[in-house]
Amino acid sequence: MIDLSKITENGKAMYLAYDQGLEHGPEDFNANNFDPQSILDIAVKGKFTAIIFQKGIAEKYYANSDARRKIPLILKLNGKTKLHKGESYSPQVCEVEEAIKLGASAVGYTLYAGSQFESEMFKEFGKVVREAHKNKIPAIAWVYPRGKDIINDTTLEIVAYAARIALELGADIAKIKYSGSLENFRWAVQCAGKTKVVLSGGNKVSDEEFLGVVKNVMSAGGIGVAVGRNVWQNSAPLEIARKIREVIFTN
Repeated sequence: MIDLSKITENGKAMYLAYDQGLEHGPEDFNANNFDPQSILDIAVKGKFTAIIFQKGIAEKYYANSDARRKIPLILKLNGKTKLHKGESYSPQVCEVEEAIKLGASAVGYTLYAGSQFESEMFKEFGKVVREAHKNKIPAIAWVYPRGKDIINDTTLEIVAYAARIALELGADIAKIKYSGSLENFRWAVQCAGKTKVVLSGGNKVSDEEFLGVVKNVMSAGGIGVAVGRNVWQNSAPLEIARKIREVIFTN
């Protein structure tokens, strides 16, 4: 088993995700959160267990900064834009070796299971897992079922399938969407077996709604969350970070 201790605290995870700039474009940003340095500050002050960046942000804002000593990096190895409206394919844009040189303690990769291009992404992720494990760092799978045959990607069956895909392909952690209830998410965690599960934070919702979901994720056996917009789009990001941390590490 790969050691997850560098990106967890007492076996639990609280990741600040900031790969949305590539995936969604500037629409998620405003004057308070367009600057990656401000996100690094939130990650450190909010006591997150790791921060998630694409390679360009990591190279320019993390690799040679004081933050490298203060918070671990999870480097996202693949990505796509929202500009293409066809079947989803997220090609690898960074190698594991590059990620390690930038200071990464773990790597992540998005799998669009159900896309006509899933076989290409599965092949790429297989290589990522081999290289990551050779270097003794975790490989995290963002598993998002998507494609013309996927009607609803948050049902009990689809989210549990996503979790199982992560296990079957050798991921150390599965980042998956919420499937609507504690019971549904518990089934996904069970289907993930020895692969740990974190919640994909998703679109901004009310604090109360998001904290309720986090409570259910933890009760279902998840180890934590990878949250972005529900923190750095919040009017009080450090306060919501404190509340999320309380749910994960105290309750």
